[in-house]
Amino acid sequence: MADYVLVRKSRNIMSNMVHVFLNLLLGVGSVLITVLSGSPILGIILVLVSKWRIFAVRARYFTLNLKSNLVDLIVGISVVLLAYYAGPSFLPVDFILMLFYSVWLLFIKPLSSETANLVQSLIAVFLGVSASTIMCANLNSVAIVILAFLIGYSASRHVLAQSDDKDFTLTTLVCGLIFAEIAWLCHSWAIIYTFGSTGIRIPQLAIILTIFAFVYNYARQAMIKYQDDFRFKHIIGPVVFGVILIGIIVLCFSNPIFNI
Repeated sequence: MADYVLVRKSRNIMSNMVHVFLNLLLGVGSVLITVLSGSPILGIILVLVSKWRIFAVRARYFTLNLKSNLVDLIVGISVVLLAYYAGPSFLPVDFILMLFYSVWLLFIKPLSSETANLVQSLIAVFLGVSASTIMCANLNSVAIVILAFLIGYSASRHVLAQSDDKDFTLTTLVCGLIFAEIAWLCHSWAIIYTFGSTGIRIPQLAIILTIFAFVYNYARQAMIKYQDDFRFKHIIGPVVFGVILIGIIVLCFSNPIFNI
């Protein structure tokens, strides 16, 4: 019996080591191969291959499985795209992306609490909108509208899927539509903040939609908590803070020098 327990513990340790190694390989390799190849294709393929379980199900479960993994896919593909658009040579942003994606895979993604789901969603919004804005800068506004809708829908669904509310289709669609509308309004004046030669580029739209996503989720939780007794005063703090913060960003940090 003691030998069996020892063997099982050894197998668990080995399994954990392999799991950590593969995640580190994905976190570093997806960015590394993107920069070295000068194309995002191989990096995106690597991310998709890592999600092989999405496809290893019966056809009737494929859509549900895909929806459940959208946030993780958005983060992974966004990391690859951000590395690609940073340029063909290694910059500080590439190493930051490697480190972040590895931390995401090892520590952030496995968490399942309500707070963790919100954090995961906000990260997906920030990275997804950042990559989409940079990618669609010179494309028709339809492209950013579609991508923004998908990101808003996915982020909202990721949070609501773990809640007690089982009928959240309308809520997720509304969130996606608001994301799409804001993205359409901002597309004609896309502001990107750059930080010297680091390669770091943060679109203003990504900050705005991340703030909105937080306020939107807070308001939804307050409505559920107070139900018939809900009053605007229950959400006035985050709403006012969000509006003021977005107002400051739009009015004070929209210098044309950042305009792409």
